[in-house]
Amino acid sequence: MQHDFETIYNQYNVLVYNVVLHYLQNMEDAEEITQDVFVQVYDSLASFNEKASIKTWIYRISINKSLDYLKHKRSVKRFFIFGKKSENEFEINNLSTFEHPGVALENKENAQILFQTINELTENQKTAFILSKLDGLNNPEIAEIMNVSISSVESLIFRAKASLKEKLSTKFENYRKK
Repeated sequence: MQHDFETIYNQYNVLVYNVVLHYLQNMEDAEEITQDVFVQVYDSLASFNEKASIKTWIYRISINKSLDYLKHKRSVKRFFIFGKKSENEFEINNLSTFEHPGVALENKENAQILFQTINELTENQKTAFILSKLDGLNNPEIAEIMNVSISSVESLIFRAKASLKEKLSTKFENYRKK
């Protein structure tokens, strides 16, 4: 089956942007990584093997690009803390901005705490939680995207929710005491 890049882009660009935005919580970064995802899709389309659906393949690329970006961002920030002066200090000092268009201004602080806590989850818990609760995918779809069993997905989501409940209760209690 021959896939047309323009059709794929038109069908999946909003999905990719939303997935990436859930990970990065910054619109500019999400736009940049979305472009990177579609560059990889374009470059790899001829070798797409059809074992998975194109949607699953694009989800995997989106998640991997997002996680790679976050790892790189953390290493740049850590490197800066240990003495590297950047050409762009503003960029280094503002690596952890929170920007999400779906969050009303009055809820921004609470949403920032929530997303920071989601970011503290292990990569697999975070991915399963985001795909389930933010993207609304079912467990079989998540299992296919993550290349794990359905019971693993259930366990990851359960552990993610338990961890979030514990961490958020502590954070919001501390927040209320301020």
